[in-house]
Amino acid sequence: MHSHYYPGPYGYPYIPVPYQEQSYSRYSYPDYFPYHQSYYDYRQPVRGQATWTEGGTVTQCGIPWSNNQYMTAAVGSNSPYQCGQAIKVRNVTNGRVVIVTVVDKVPNYPANKINLHRKAFEALGANIDLGIINVDITPSPELEEEKWGKYLLEIIQAAYPNYNVTDYSKVSKNQVNGGQIREVFKFVMTSPQETTNIQGSVVYNPNTDRINSINFKEV
Repeated sequence: MHSHYYPGPYGYPYIPVPYQEQSYSRYSYPDYFPYHQSYYDYRQPVRGQATWTEGGTVTQCGIPWSNNQYMTAAVGSNSPYQCGQAIKVRNVTNGRVVIVTVVDKVPNYPANKINLHRKAFEALGANIDLGIINVDITPSPELEEEKWGKYLLEIIQAAYPNYNVTDYSKVSKNQVNGGQIREVFKFVMTSPQETTNIQGSVVYNPNTDRINSINFKEV
C-alpha cells in the first residue's frame, strides 16, 4: 500500500503524504552530526523518524533490498551511514528493535531519518498505515568491526525467518587445531511470542579466510 507516499527516486516511495514535521528542539531531536565527529564517535542513539518502502530493483549501494531477509533500509546520501553498514533502529513507542543493513541512499534525506523496508517497519510492531514512526537510530560500529559477526548475522536471519535479531555480542575468539581461529557470537532473537538467545560460531583459516565450519545453538 503506497497511498501514503509520493514516488521517490530509484522506483520506491519515501516521503509520507500528508506529512507534517513535528516540532522538536535541536537538543532533543538532533538532525545533524557535528562536522568534527565521525559516526564511530557518535555512539549515542539519534532520535529520528522512520518511513517504509517496498524497495526497488536498483539501489545506489548495489545491494538488493531482499538482503538480510529484508531487514534493510535507505539513508540520506549525505548522512554518516555507509552502504552495507549495520544500524540498530528502535521503535520509541514500544521498544522493539531491529538491526538493518543500509542498501540504498536518497538525495536530500536528513541524517535523522531512515527509510525501512516494509518487513523491517512491520518487525518494529508498526502499522504501515501510520506511514511514519519515531525511532532511535544507532550505528553499530562493533558489529562492523566484527567481520564474522556480521556474516553470522545474515545467516541467522535466514535460518530464523520468524525472528528478528535485536542485539548481539562477541563471546570469544581463540585458536584451535592447525592454526585455525574460532570466533563465537551471541544473538538475541525476538519473535511475537518469545525471546531466545542463539550462539553462533565460525571456524576459519586466518590466512585465507576460508571457512571450516559454522554452528548455531540455542543457549
